[in-house]
Amino acid sequence: MNRKQKKNLIRIIAASVLMVAFIFVPVSGIWRLLLFLVPYLIVGYDILLKAVRGIINLQPFDECFLMAVATIGAIIVGLVGDGDYVESDAVMLFYQIGEWFQSYAVGRSRKNISELMDIRPDHANVEKDGATEETDPDEVAIGSVIVVRPGERIPIDGVIIEGESALNTAALTGESLPRDVMTGDEVISGCVNMTGVLRIRTTKEFGDSTVSRILDLVENASSRKSRSENFISKFARYYTPIVVFSAVALAVIPPLMIMLFGGAARWGVWIYRALTFLVISCPCALVISIPLSFFAGIGGASREGVLVKGSNCLEALSKTRTVVFDKTGTLTKGVFEVVAVHPDKVDENTLLHLAAHVERYSSHPIAISLRAAYPDEADGCEITDVKEKAGHGVTAMVNGDAVAVGNTAMMKAAGAVVEKCPHDHAGTVIHIARNGEYLGHIEISDVVKPTAAQAIVQLRRSGVKKTVMLTGDSEAAARKAASELDIDEVYSGLLPEDKVNKVEELLKAQGSRELTAFVGDGINDAPVLTRADIGIAMGALGSDAAIEAADIVLMDDDPMKISKAIRIAGKCMSIVKENIWLSIGVKAVCLILGALGFANMWTAIFADVGVMMIAVLNSIRALFVRKL
Repeated sequence: MNRKQKKNLIRIIAASVLMVAFIFVPVSGIWRLLLFLVPYLIVGYDILLKAVRGIINLQPFDECFLMAVATIGAIIVGLVGDGDYVESDAVMLFYQIGEWFQSYAVGRSRKNISELMDIRPDHANVEKDGATEETDPDEVAIGSVIVVRPGERIPIDGVIIEGESALNTAALTGESLPRDVMTGDEVISGCVNMTGVLRIRTTKEFGDSTVSRILDLVENASSRKSRSENFISKFARYYTPIVVFSAVALAVIPPLMIMLFGGAARWGVWIYRALTFLVISCPCALVISIPLSFFAGIGGASREGVLVKGSNCLEALSKTRTVVFDKTGTLTKGVFEVVAVHPDKVDENTLLHLAAHVERYSSHPIAISLRAAYPDEADGCEITDVKEKAGHGVTAMVNGDAVAVGNTAMMKAAGAVVEKCPHDHAGTVIHIARNGEYLGHIEISDVVKPTAAQAIVQLRRSGVKKTVMLTGDSEAAARKAASELDIDEVYSGLLPEDKVNKVEELLKAQGSRELTAFVGDGINDAPVLTRADIGIAMGALGSDAAIEAADIVLMDDDPMKISKAIRIAGKCMSIVKENIWLSIGVKAVCLILGALGFANMWTAIFADVGVMMIAVLNSIRALFVRKL
């Protein structure tokens, strides 16, 4: 509970005690009015000030204006009537109680976000001339060496050049199990170093590091509103002035009509009904609970390592019925190994040598596996004119020879004829050509992630009707992975633009109320992530371009989190709908009863504050995520 909440709680308690005590004080007339004005002003002075500011700024039609008019009107009715001011005090008191609950609920849902914000580092220990110097992370250049001691957060992304340790990644991924790291491993900012001292060479500036991207995503999430929130904003903008003028009409028109027919106008009765109507009509429950539900949903998701960029993404995710996956790095580990070498016209060592050296400067997982299979880089090999073509492969000049490494399309472009191979390839096949002559191929196999199969099962339980896998791999490799994971449809040998076209086809075939999500991690997935209804990126190993293009980021690359995110979204939308129907339904009934004279101010208090408190408490449920 923050200082403002404590202050408001003290005001509420003080006003409640005084109001109850003054009920039993035997005074009447102006003295009774003055007594009840004390708790009224203690608990409601800020509401009155906000109402006055709204009028001055020519924006009077909000809940503060409604509360001010209704309570001041109730005081006037008490002054000219039976001298009972309890109702006016009670309306303001219970309204503030509802506001306090709303503030407390926001604080609870904000707690997860605040914990996430704690990953922002205060400083970086930069190594200079054998000593360390505390430096603002924004001022640390790429390539600097930083020292991270046990208990400190890693301030900037980088590669460990000395030391080994265990990292606590819970703030980023929601995963409580520490991650062991050693020299040569890449580490991301925001993780807590638990054991050994690490020397890290930074690979990014602080503004581009993981921690900065996460904070930016969270801070800007509220700016992307859902259709439900936009509807409520428009609804409140038109609804409030309508009910104000309706209340005025209720106070004036019936008495005038009665007078025209010779009856007693009974102005006090109709003004009281109009005031009751105003209190009932206050749209607090809708205006407060709907954004709060989405905020709580985003907070609950962030605690599970799922970053949602806005409530519009959460709403769209709840309607996802088709999930399309990239294969490498998404459903598989992206850790390739050379499993077979099939040379033609050269020996195995020469074939590996050419492939590894051409792929020397590529960061693609296939390139890494080729270099791992032929680690000898100190053999005097001269490599120039390296060119990488996404979805095809790499070409380079190796000791004066034009060497091409890639798929069959790359071989065709290099003028080499790929000879039919008798081998049955279940992995990825990399072809090699030199000066237009085909030299053979290398088979590389990827490993399916341990949780991938269970993730597909959970997606179906979450309401997903169809799963699809798109990959640039060979048909055999793609079908092997799809068979292991029980994927409904698989399309292989696709270039980045082919993936976009395939997603376009899926979007056209889907129902009007059903959406399609694409899950990917590579830079070549960015166009598809943008085109799909919902883009989901793997955050720990995914490329910057994929994370920027995505609507949702999974911080630990676990595909199981996709079904969890869908369930969080579904629960959040259920709560939103419950609050909308509860608020509108109760208010509609009470407004009719109030206009007909069957509802008093206490009914109005329930219809306004009571419903708001129920809706707010219901919204908090979005914070809690049931474990799988």
